[in-house]
Amino acid sequence: MRKLEVRQLPRTEYGAAWELQKTMVKEIDRGERPDTLLLLEHPPTYTIGSDRHPEHLLLPREELARRGIAVFEIDRGGDITYHGPGQLVGYPLLYLDAEGLDLHGYLRKLEEAIIGLLGEFGLAGSRKPGYTGVWVGDAKIAAIGVKFNKARARRGFVTSHGFAFNVRSRVLEEGFAGIVPCGITEYGVTSLENETGLAADTAEIGRRFVPHFCGVFGYEPEFVYH
Repeated sequence: MRKLEVRQLPRTEYGAAWELQKTMVKEIDRGERPDTLLLLEHPPTYTIGSDRHPEHLLLPREELARRGIAVFEIDRGGDITYHGPGQLVGYPLLYLDAEGLDLHGYLRKLEEAIIGLLGEFGLAGSRKPGYTGVWVGDAKIAAIGVKFNKARARRGFVTSHGFAFNVRSRVLEEGFAGIVPCGITEYGVTSLENETGLAADTAEIGRRFVPHFCGVFGYEPEFVYH
């Protein structure tokens, strides 16, 4: 079975985590690093993907500065989303060989792993036709936005960016009210705490996610602690 290096990082500024991803993607491409899963939280941050709609950011720059919310225009797919304390962010950095490559299948596997995690808490996670991510009823609990980096040393791609799973309700109150999340106006967002009443620790939810991820993708985890 393939090895997966799992790194649970302390709360990390978005820009630093983005640069770390870029470095690790190159290392994986060259065969200098095993496939890696980064699990962490960010301080309050809005990220805007390649489907850019500035009107979906509802707060003026002055208010963003007052609230201490950073804004990054980044190279993943999708529109705008929020990252902040109380949210588990996962960045799978995986080499996908060109043979039998199924990029949409990769997204569906990410969703499947999150749906498996929700099942531990008695929640029926689901997909919604036409959208990427994981839902509980008509509310999105996990957003997904990825990039497939063309490998230079090998045939295929190395993935970056990933998912954001809302653990605590504070994420909804502090960040999502200031945007049109993922550009979707007809549905809302939710959190594990909203759905279960459980005020869980984000790092613990990350540890519980790993077996689901490894089961879906066929890895054996090796934890690296900081």
